[in-house]
Amino acid sequence: MACRIAHSSFLFLGPQKRPTEGNRIFPQSSASSGAYLLKWEGLPQRRSKQNQSLISFRKHKVVKAVAVSVAPPPADSAEHRQQLCQEYGFRQIGETLPDNVTLRNIIDTLPKKVFEIDDVKAWKSVLVSVTSYALGIFMIAKVPWYLLPLAWAWTGTAVTGFFVIGHDCAHKSFSRNKLVEDIVGTLAFLPLIYPYEPWRYKHDRHHAKTNMLVEDTAWQPVDPEEFDSSPVLRKAIIYGYGPFRPWMSIAHWLICHFDLKKFRPNEVNRVKISLACVFAFMAIGWPLIIYKTGIMGWIKFWLMPWLGYHFWMSTFTMVHHTAPHIPFKSSEEWNAAQAQLNGTVHCDYPSWIEVLCHDINVHIPHHISPRIPSYNLRAAHQSLQENWGKYMNEATWNWRLMKTILTVCHVYHKEQNYIAFDELAPEDSQPITFLKRVMPDYA
Repeated sequence: MACRIAHSSFLFLGPQKRPTEGNRIFPQSSASSGAYLLKWEGLPQRRSKQNQSLISFRKHKVVKAVAVSVAPPPADSAEHRQQLCQEYGFRQIGETLPDNVTLRNIIDTLPKKVFEIDDVKAWKSVLVSVTSYALGIFMIAKVPWYLLPLAWAWTGTAVTGFFVIGHDCAHKSFSRNKLVEDIVGTLAFLPLIYPYEPWRYKHDRHHAKTNMLVEDTAWQPVDPEEFDSSPVLRKAIIYGYGPFRPWMSIAHWLICHFDLKKFRPNEVNRVKISLACVFAFMAIGWPLIIYKTGIMGWIKFWLMPWLGYHFWMSTFTMVHHTAPHIPFKSSEEWNAAQAQLNGTVHCDYPSWIEVLCHDINVHIPHHISPRIPSYNLRAAHQSLQENWGKYMNEATWNWRLMKTILTVCHVYHKEQNYIAFDELAPEDSQPITFLKRVMPDYA
């Protein structure tokens, strides 16, 4: 499932007080949105204390007010986008890409060198991941217990780099030798217990159908009918798309990659090979870890870094394509160029995360063309900024961004994009209320 949000309910003027009898304001129009500018006419002149005492309490001066309606800024105006940036935690929200622009038009503006595979850079990324992961395992073994969370955070981020290497292999952007790519991709995914071929097939469909309702194999907004189908399922969905969402990729991994019925007949043989590799790793690797370090060692050295990896897997994926202003569309309305350029988010993370994860969050050029190797993504992004910058969505990772996604981007709505759980089912949405109360709002 994936996620979307509505922004129409975010911007408001605040609570309105009922005007007093002598100071009533009458709007000039029936428009319910926008602000009002008040033009006061016939304001009473200042009186001396003596004159004021002569005025009967029954007499009063009527204050005439004229309310001038100020229309909200146009939906695609620079002012409106800036308001949304502040509300959602974005650095820039792009203009809507014109319908006549194609994905080929965008690809043709990229320099040819960003598509070139460099074996030295590719294997350097492998060296970075292997070294950083080994350092993480060393830290887990040596640091005192109270520093273990830092060691787990480092190691989980380092093993995410293995995923990015396998990700390049799946897109045929790691090596010119396709057998080498399949071997490296399979090995890179093994510590994650991820079957390489099933993931590759599903991920290719994500790129082909990015932000398309039903068809996108990554995140999807919650279906309204599914949300209303069962009280038990509704509660599970609320927790899954709320506080547990940074680890929901575990459910996606388990549900989508091990069932042979989910794959085409011509894919099944390769899927079986990947599944056999994963089960062999579990059958041999896990007992060895337990034999050497015990059950607690398995938890320390494998499980906790694996949970750290899934935190990044979930977080990166939802930030890449989830925002109140980014729509999911039916296949009839879907536009490839808009989905890949307008529907993808570039997000800057701390530099150590960017290095260990091989720039996977420079994500817009990757969706323009998955054949761009990870080490060329920044050059491609710079080119896109020069030619298509005003259409791009960009952010620096912050708490307001995460809070928006976790508390608002829930149930699909055609006009609003998303409706939050606590709007539809406030009695069941305590987890969302809790997140709104405790999550920081820093942007």
